[in-house]
Parts: sequence; C-alpha cells; structure tokens
Amino acid sequence: MRRFDALHRWLFRWRSDGTAAIVLDRRRIYILPSRSGLLFAAALVVMLLGAINYNLALGHALVFLLAGIGMVGMVHGFRNLHGLRLTPGRCAPVFAGETAEFELLVDNPRPLARRMLVFAADPGHPATLTVDGRQQAKIAIPVPSRRRGWLVLPRVRLSTRYPLGLFTAWSYLQPEMRCLVYARPLATPLPEASASAAPGSGAGNGGQEDFAGFRRRQPADPLRHVAWKASARDGGQRPLLVKQFAGGSETELALAWQAADPAQDDETRIAILTGWVLEAARRQLHYSLALPGVTIPAASGEAHCRRCLEALALLP
Repeated sequence: MRRFDALHRWLFRWRSDGTAAIVLDRRRIYILPSRSGLLFAAALVVMLLGAINYNLALGHALVFLLAGIGMVGMVHGFRNLHGLRLTPGRCAPVFAGETAEFELLVDNPRPLARRMLVFAADPGHPATLTVDGRQQAKIAIPVPSRRRGWLVLPRVRLSTRYPLGLFTAWSYLQPEMRCLVYARPLATPLPEASASAAPGSGAGNGGQEDFAGFRRRQPADPLRHVAWKASARDGGQRPLLVKQFAGGSETELALAWQAADPAQDDETRIAILTGWVLEAARRQLHYSLALPGVTIPAASGEAHCRRCLEALALLP
C-alpha cells in the first residue's frame, strides 16, 4: 500500500516546490473515454457489423466518418488542457464550517479559448472555468472546512470533456497551499470592562463619566447595563436601551482563558473567546487576550482582531 501511494505521488506530483507556477505538458495529461464515449464506440461497432453483414458502402463511410469525428474530439480535448500555466494564489481565512476558497491563476498563452475546465479538490464542490485566448483568469477552488487550524489544500483534479463529451482529459495538481480556519464563534455576553491603567484623552465611547445617550441593547450586553426606566417609557413598546458614556479614562476589556466557563470543554471555551473577540471588534473596543502560553496586549482595529482570531485558531 505504501509503495502504491509513493508511486501515485510520483506520477501526479506538482513537479515544483508547490509555490511556483506549473505548465501542463503532455506527460501530465491523461485521457480516457467517458461513459458516453464507450456507448458511442459500442454503437459504432454495431453499425460496422451491420454494414459488413449487408455490404453497405454508405454504412462503412458513416461508421468511419463518425469514428474520425470521435478521434478529432479526443485531440481537441487533450489540447484544451495542454500548455495551461497554473500559479497558486491566496486563500482568505474562514470560520469552521464555512467553505474555504483556494485561488489559482490560470494563464492561457494560446489564441484559442480553453473551455469547460473543471477544478475539484472535493468531489461535491467542483468549480468550472473558461479562459479566453491569451488571457488570464482566476478560479476559486472550494473546500469545506470542518475544524479550526490550518486547512491544507488536497490534491486538485483538473478535467475537461470538451468538445464532444466522448473523452475525459484530466491532470492532478498538488500546490502547497493552506488556509487558516478560525474557530466557530459562540455568542455570549462580554465580560466586564475595566478602566485602563493609562488614562486616555477623554474622547470616545470608552469612558464611564459623562452620559452621552442611549443605544439599543445588543444580545451580548449584560442585563444590569439596561436603562430600565428609559426602556419602560411608552408602555414598554420600544426596544431595551443601554446607557452610553463618553469622556473620562479609557476602558480596557480583558479577554482571558480563565474568564470563560471552566465547566465547558476546551473547544467550547475557544468558541466563547472567539465570539468575544468578534463582538469587541464590532464595538471598536480596546481589548487584550490572554491564553495559555499566549498573551496579546490590549489594542483595537482589524489587524488586532485577526491576530487574536489566529491565536485562538492555532491554540493547541
């Protein structure tokens, strides 16, 4: 079994370091009749036997004409893949359960268009592409993600049945690509924020001194922050409101592994912390993250959010 796997990897390897471009030459392309092609060949055999039995010259001509058309289709199917240049691209991070999209750049150096190119890393999620002559095109190869961490792109099968569907030409690709899969977030109320050790300048929503108004309550807001008197006006017909403050010292939200429910398993606690990070980023809060062996200082912004999500995704 191991020898077979080694032979298979040698036959269908990317033939590069996995990051460089690859050109599909005749040694990398394989072609066989499809089911329709086998049925077409069987029909030709029956027609040929009938023409021989009844000595029909036109029958012979029709059989060989159709056989010639089939051979021409085989040649065009091979040429539809031959000479294509493929370069690995990027893959944006996704959350567990979502579909990762690995990007490949397909370059067609010839004047003729390449049609009905089917890329499939997962049999249930193919992607079809047509590349015009002397043009480049991008294809996103979908791969479902099931767990957090690095998702390595499996072997990709590039195939085509163009133009007649009688033959299937294919090639195997194995670029060195991977996608970061974040943990699936779990929505729970944020922990209490505390005043920062270094007071801010006073501007923004992070302070707790000057009343700035009301806002609608979000699912993650604790009930003790609800302005019950303001919410009870108009007979309680309006949504629950939460007080907002401005000025004073800047607040800092400390997201720590110990703050998550210790009764839950590790994956659930990671999901809770992921939900906290997303909610804090959505509110544009100043927050830190403390994990076993990893401590990320308090900050805000998209880059800080990505850093925290990556630390949670790669936590052992």
